[in-house]
Amino acid sequence: MQRIRLRYTKRGRLRFTSHRDFQRAFERALRRAEVPMAYSAGFTPHPKVSYANAAPTGTGSEAEYLEIQLAERRDPARLRELLDESLPAGLDIIDAVEAHTSGLADRLQASVWEIRLDGVAPSAAQRAVEAFLAAEEVQVERRTKNGIRTFDARGAVARLEAAGPRGDRTGGDACAILRLVVRHLTPAVRPDDVLSGLRATADLAPPVPAAVTRLAQGLLDEETGAVTDPLAPDRDAATAATSTAAG
Repeated sequence: MQRIRLRYTKRGRLRFTSHRDFQRAFERALRRAEVPMAYSAGFTPHPKVSYANAAPTGTGSEAEYLEIQLAERRDPARLRELLDESLPAGLDIIDAVEAHTSGLADRLQASVWEIRLDGVAPSAAQRAVEAFLAAEEVQVERRTKNGIRTFDARGAVARLEAAGPRGDRTGGDACAILRLVVRHLTPAVRPDDVLSGLRATADLAPPVPAAVTRLAQGLLDEETGAVTDPLAPDRDAATAATSTAAG
């Protein structure tokens, strides 16, 4: 039995793919690529795939993760190529490592998000960020299947910054870019909850829907606010095993 951990993206129009839609597309890709999957027991066996902390529908992502179990060993790099070729453009497999450690989901402690606010001046976004960070707590509401839920959006935010668009995105219209690091707590705080908090604390109301992209997720360094690669421990373990075998 071999476990492979994959990092994949949701780009362009595929950002509107639901998690269930991605699951179906990924299982089709497994069949097309003839991946020797391990299956669960019972009357309706399913391929052993573990998904971890999927991004909300409508948000893009450069850092989604899952783990598969194989019945036969395969080279992770070649497996990545075959699966990437079998998925539609926008759902891209960009990394694959063999699992040498446990607890991938436990290492997904925080996410780095980028929020593009068209029609908002960077100076207005900066004032809103300062007001949000100065608050001890920011109560927001979200509609759930069990009704309206109220919770604190401030406590989950480890870092929040505002800036103008990068050089390749400059133009005549106002545009602000928010970069935030959000801890994975319960209840989960999403980027749209932070936007609700900015509206509550500073009346920041973008005229058009925000474009949201997850840039990274992994272990959180509380001192620096940096989020590190959750697959790094598996790479380090593989390197150590190779060195030991060579020795």
